[in-house]
Amino acid sequence: MKSSSQRSLKIIQRLQKAYPNAGPMLKFSSRFELLVAVVLSAQSTDEQVNRVTSVLFREANRPEDFAAMELSELEERIKGVGLYKNKARSIKNLSVQLMEQYGGEVPGDYEALLQLPGVGTKSANVIMAVGFGKPGLGVDTHVHRVTNRLGLVQEKTPEKTEKALKELLPQKLWSISHHLFIFHGRQVCKARKPACEQCCVEDLCAKNIL
Repeated sequence: MKSSSQRSLKIIQRLQKAYPNAGPMLKFSSRFELLVAVVLSAQSTDEQVNRVTSVLFREANRPEDFAAMELSELEERIKGVGLYKNKARSIKNLSVQLMEQYGGEVPGDYEALLQLPGVGTKSANVIMAVGFGKPGLGVDTHVHRVTNRLGLVQEKTPEKTEKALKELLPQKLWSISHHLFIFHGRQVCKARKPACEQCCVEDLCAKNIL
């Protein structure tokens, strides 16, 4: 049997062939827009977020815009995503924080990102990887499910899965692995009915390895 690291690299290689266009699905034109989109994406689909931001960012796409906006107006503008009241509060507060502490710029530091309202470990990893091109491996429900099913990790929470994956995979593969596992989880390794017969890594799955 291949070692875990060898098997993980083989899986990633095959997923890269299967999903050559794997990458961010959220639409943005600045790091701040990315930050807002990522906050909006919690428990919402990328499609829902893109519909909202396609209108929102035409009129408000800087920290000062959201810092000055009435909370009720922001809530109304983002009603197309889940938990919009909480997200509106987070976006307004993080905008104020960026203005006060970072001159309106999004910090390129993982720990600093975690201090922003509405930004958790998954979001901070995504912003680091996508926004700054730095090592980051965000673990959402797809990444958590797919990597545990494949047997790359055996963890109960996304936080522990993130730690285990970062120990398993070389840093240079963190970002692309995040996107590949998401694409595979959405298209093949689905939550309720995984299409194992269509899976390009089925022979490398934990269920087939003794």
